[in-house]
Amino acid sequence: MTPDHSSHAKMLRLLQPFSAIALIVGIVIGAGIFKTPSLVASISGDAGWALVLWVAGALISIAGALCYAELCTAYPNAGGDYHFLRRAFGRDFSFIYGWSRATIINTGSIALLAFVFGDYMSTLVNWGAYSSAIWAILIVVVLTAVNILGIHASSRIQTWLTVTEIVGLLAVIVAGFWMDAPASGALNWFVQAPAPAQWGLCLVFVLLTFGGWNEAAYISAELKGGPRTMVWVILASMLVLTAIYLLVNLALLWGLGLSGLSQSKTAAADLLGLAWGPWAQKALGLFVAIAALTSINATMFVGARTNFAVGSDWKALHRLGQWQLNIGSPKQALVLQALISMGLIALGTQEADGFSAMVEFTAPVFWGFLFLVGLSLIWLRQTDRLTERPFKVPLYPLLPLVFCAACAWLTYSSVTYAISQKAIHVSMWLIASGILALLILRIREKSIDNLQHGKLNA
Repeated sequence: MTPDHSSHAKMLRLLQPFSAIALIVGIVIGAGIFKTPSLVASISGDAGWALVLWVAGALISIAGALCYAELCTAYPNAGGDYHFLRRAFGRDFSFIYGWSRATIINTGSIALLAFVFGDYMSTLVNWGAYSSAIWAILIVVVLTAVNILGIHASSRIQTWLTVTEIVGLLAVIVAGFWMDAPASGALNWFVQAPAPAQWGLCLVFVLLTFGGWNEAAYISAELKGGPRTMVWVILASMLVLTAIYLLVNLALLWGLGLSGLSQSKTAAADLLGLAWGPWAQKALGLFVAIAALTSINATMFVGARTNFAVGSDWKALHRLGQWQLNIGSPKQALVLQALISMGLIALGTQEADGFSAMVEFTAPVFWGFLFLVGLSLIWLRQTDRLTERPFKVPLYPLLPLVFCAACAWLTYSSVTYAISQKAIHVSMWLIASGILALLILRIREKSIDNLQHGKLNA
């Protein structure tokens, strides 16, 4: 197996456990939790089974988180997924992942979240036809600058943003149970189980709402306390998320009833309006924007670490592998990430809805590679038996197989949806361009090696 690069070994563990939990929770909780409960309630048609679906999504996510806990503690590295895939399947394969993450997965996520932020801000200050895109680009620039300032600045801001975001969700929870005459009497509790196809469709939305916990892998090498602390950070984050999501769903069901929740497109806002009036309904929009803002900052924080890892592996990309030890930040990697994200935002302006375009663009590639990360755990268990594993996935190989099966199914669902929207070709062309870039990079790498050997011989 390839040893870790010295640049990784020199990285300082500057990240506090509480800040790490805030990062993970902030990445996962986004605008989705304000939208998906109504979809799940509508499709399931039963309050009891709707909650069961959220619990099922949490269990699948926890299975995945435990897989990541083993990988993170066995191979702590700022490259995260990239590093795991490199050790399992080689440098060339991991480069394709790094390319896909830089051009599709991470930057696409930043772009779609930036569009959410831009849509909200445009209701306050509208700058014309491209107002949402202008706001989106502006927030990318601002948060990139914050992350360039270093891990202390970005993690501190992330902690406060996450706290503010959770306050908004707590307001929804309180409003639900504030109702004098709760609509819970109109609920169906385990009257009729959803059909298998309905289970699958519901879990798509639930698991997408839980998506993002895997980003914990990118902070494993920077976390104070070492490997075992990483395990507790992941598990604590998942328990916090599960509790919040269940309480939000219970509050919405209690306050609006199953029918009201199913028919509402803005369930959380409607609930706050019923409980406390129009001002509260409008205020929720601020928390939705904060939810998007929180996820953007957290995604930026962890996403640039892949670019850094790629730069550390390839001599021709050495500038990306430069780590500013004094501030704990890969400056060049952050700048590249920002430029690509802004390019995708510009691309999104050509579609009717920038947010939807980015979802269709990103989801198939994200779930496909997450499936391969799950396989890498099983593969490394068999091929790298000498590496110490401070934490091992319980019930192995059952839990990793459950995780892989869920990812495979979500990949299929995402691809099918993207094809129906005629959006899959953009992602495929970018992956193909990554293969071409790999060939060029290998030629460039060989040229650098020959030049270095020539100087030594001289």
